[in-house]
Amino acid sequence: MTTKAGRQLVLELPLRTALGREDFLVTQSNEAAVAMIDRYPQWPSYAMVLLGAAGSGKSHLLEVWRQASGARLVQADDLGRLQPGETESVTALAIDNAPGRALNERALFHLFNLARQTGGHILIATETHPVSWAITLPDLASRLKALPVAKLEPPDDALLRGVLVKLFGDRQLNVEEQVVSYMMLRMPRSLEVARTLVAEIDRLALEEKSAITKPLVSRVLQQMTEPGLFPDDA
Repeated sequence: MTTKAGRQLVLELPLRTALGREDFLVTQSNEAAVAMIDRYPQWPSYAMVLLGAAGSGKSHLLEVWRQASGARLVQADDLGRLQPGETESVTALAIDNAPGRALNERALFHLFNLARQTGGHILIATETHPVSWAITLPDLASRLKALPVAKLEPPDDALLRGVLVKLFGDRQLNVEEQVVSYMMLRMPRSLEVARTLVAEIDRLALEEKSAITKPLVSRVLQQMTEPGLFPDDA
């Protein structure tokens, strides 16, 4: 991708194919969690927890593991809807957005027992540590407390910059390095926010038939920092 000044934005980060055509970028903020995914199926436990705030790339990495393991993906809210026959032959299960609005504790406990008995594996993606979940089933609480946890830290500069460069590149947009740096200093540190920002910048630039400049980016940031447009935990 070449800037107006003829300089090229170089993305010097390891790439991990995920979610079809997208790439999962690896930096210090997520390398421990990625290493855990790489160790599959030689995990220290039949189940693992992937912990990270909204916009940290948690669901993205869960999908990386799903593709590598052939796991079935299920939302935490839907665990109680699984029929016994649906899970007996499942060797790997990816659970997203745990614990959900109303976790079916007995269903999850059954899945833990099934994974232990059959040599299966479960990966649970969550924004909150399992010890903070309001679990009423003592045996399940004990199991959750014992599970290894891999934490996705907030995006560091390398990851945030890499994602912004890639998002602009995916849209075939020429953006100067100073514009990317300007965004990084002023935006919430969230990959989800990065996607939203780039999409809105692209929309406005196209609408106004304008180059992507710091003044244009500033306007978008001002609009999007109105109450409710950025998540509180971004």
